This record gives sequence, structure tokens and C-alpha cells, in this order.
Amino acid sequence: MNEIDNIFSVSDLTSQIKAALEDQFSDIDVIGEISNFKAHISGHWYFTLKDANAQISCTMWKGVNNYVFFTPQDGMKIIIKGKVTVYPPRGNYQIDVRSMKPAGVGELQAAFERLKHKLAAEGLFDEQNKMPIPKFPKKIGIVTAINGAAFQDMKNIAARRYPLAELVISSCRVQGEGSAGEIAASIKMLNHQNDIDVIIVGRGGGSLEDLWAFNEEVVARAIFESKIPIISAVGHEIDFTISDFVADLRAPTPSAAIELATPNRDDLFAFIDEFSYYFTQKISEIISDLKEEVSRTTSSYGFRYPGDLIKNEYQFLDNLIFRFQNFFDNKFSIDKNKLALLESKIQSFNIQSTLKRGYVIVRQDGKIIPRLRNFEKEKSTEIKFFDGEVKI
Repeated sequence: MNEIDNIFSVSDLTSQIKAALEDQFSDIDVIGEISNFKAHISGHWYFTLKDANAQISCTMWKGVNNYVFFTPQDGMKIIIKGKVTVYPPRGNYQIDVRSMKPAGVGELQAAFERLKHKLAAEGLFDEQNKMPIPKFPKKIGIVTAINGAAFQDMKNIAARRYPLAELVISSCRVQGEGSAGEIAASIKMLNHQNDIDVIIVGRGGGSLEDLWAFNEEVVARAIFESKIPIISAVGHEIDFTISDFVADLRAPTPSAAIELATPNRDDLFAFIDEFSYYFTQKISEIISDLKEEVSRTTSSYGFRYPGDLIKNEYQFLDNLIFRFQNFFDNKFSIDKNKLALLESKIQSFNIQSTLKRGYVIVRQDGKIIPRLRNFEKEKSTEIKFFDGEVKI
């Protein structure tokens, strides 16, 4: 036997290791802590799963990770299901992850607290950033599942309390994979309309996992960036989500949210009736008292005195106007006479008037001959009379 037959090439050895590992570890469950998590622009996830003594690289491909209902974070303890694979170009082994879930409710709660502290430090929960909720909204935007019980409850309550309000729903999933992105997109879509007065974001009750979409950072930032006031109404009264802290107002339930967003029709009618019954007489009494007070005031000397002053000033103003008028009339008359005199003088220099009195104009070569010494007998001469011209 040739010794060279026992020598492996790198590729052969890697192939055999790959086959052995992938065959033996084709379906495994592994628990560990996430570190170096990276969501690649391609949509794939890359991270390391570690414990106190070891670590292993993991990949979760786009499409598969769409079924994960939460966003993984460094430090979160998870349970993954997948298979061991070998990447021959580098000779590395890794886990090809097929599913992922938190290693218990405590991990989700820890992720909740981490994101809560992060956003609070950025000021997303500050009261100074919260907008008031309008008292009489014309259009109410709703971000929830259109086929959910929460939306049906809100419709019924709005129709009973304040039928003048129009509900505009931007339907989206509120649970499971991809739901957080849909909620954020629905909030942004309603913000593109110019006639929405308030937005309600929420859903009915459920487990922490069911409500987790409202604990995602993408939803929190969409609520904070909204130019329209938002009421968060997620789950039951005991449930608190990140959305509740960021929103302009928190409602314990979706039904309570629509009540906070709308006035009660019955209360409005009762107020109007009470106003009409009790305040009509009161207004008449107020008007009567004010009328007497005005009458007393206008008849008093103190009130008449300003009127007398005004009348005196009126008379003074009339006299002043009369004097101005006489002054300007005289001025205009003098100036008119001066103008007539100047016009007469100007007319006396009018050439036609001079000709009419018997004078003539003598021209030679188109020039006026003013003196005898300028006259040349041998040249053609034009003589202009008042009533015509002759050439000699």
C-alpha cells in the first residue's frame, strides 16, 4: 500500500468533516446568549451564540427570520433550532438557524427594560414632546387589525358616542412576525393624510409574546415621529408596552381609547339642554342689569362732559375749515388773475396775431430776413401774409 493513499487533501478532509457533522447534527436545539448580532442589508442575520465556556457562529437566512416575532438583541438568552453546517472556504462550522424563541418570558422582559431605558435616555418619553388630544375630532385614524374584536368595539362605541367622527383604519397585523414593521408603516401612512386629527394604535389583550410588536423600537420611533397625536391602547389595563410610554396618551384598552378620543353625544345634549334651561333667564338678568348700568352712566355729567368737549372741538374744526376755505378761494382768485395776465402777454407775442395786424415775414433761402441789410435783391424771396404767401 502506497503511503500517499493515506494523505487527505484539504478539500477532501473538509468534505468528510462536513458530511459527518451535518449528518450527526442535522436537527438540534441549542440554548445560549446572543452577541455580535448583525442584521445584514441583504436581510440575513448573523450572530454568535455563547455561554460561559464556548461560542458558535450562527446564520439565519432572509425569509426564515421573518417568522421571528421579536428583534434579537445582544445579551438576550434564546433557544434556536437548526443544523450544523460547514463553510468549506474557511473551514468554519456554524449553525444554520431555522427557528428562534426567547428562553422564557424573563428574556423578553429584560429586552423590554433595555429598550425602555435606551429610549427614555433619548427623550422619547418626555412630557414636553407630547401633543394634546383634540376634543372634537373630525377624523380618527386607527392602526389595528380590521378583522379584530378591538376594531369592532371601537366602531360601535364611536357610533354611539360621537357619530360625527369618521374612522379611517390603516389595517395591519398586530401579532407575530413582521407585525411591528406593518404597524410602523400604517402610522406613517396616516401621517401622509392632511385631515387626520388623532390616531389610535392598539389591539386587544394577549400574552407578552402576543403584544410584543408594540415593544419594538421601529414602532416606538414611528409613534414619536408622528405629527398627529397618538393614543396607545394595547391589551388590558395591566398591560404596559413601549408604545404606551412614547404615545401622547395611554389608554388601558382600545374601547377606553375611543372614549378618550371622542366626546359623549349624550353629555353634549345634556349640556345644551341645561344651558338653554338655566342660562337663558340668567343671561336676561345680566343684560337687564347691564342696560341699567349703561343708562345711569350715559346720563351722568361725567359721561356728558366728553360729549360736550367733542362738540366744541367739532365747532372749532368747522371754523378752521371755513377759514382755510376762504384763504384758498382768495389765493385761487389772485393766481387765476395772474394767469390770465400772463396768457394775454403770451398771446401778444403770437406770430399769427402780429401778421393779422398787417405785418409780413420775409424769407430768403428758408431764413427770415429781419433787417434790410440782410436782404439780397438777386435771390428769390418769400413773403408771408396773414392770409397767404407770395414768391418773387
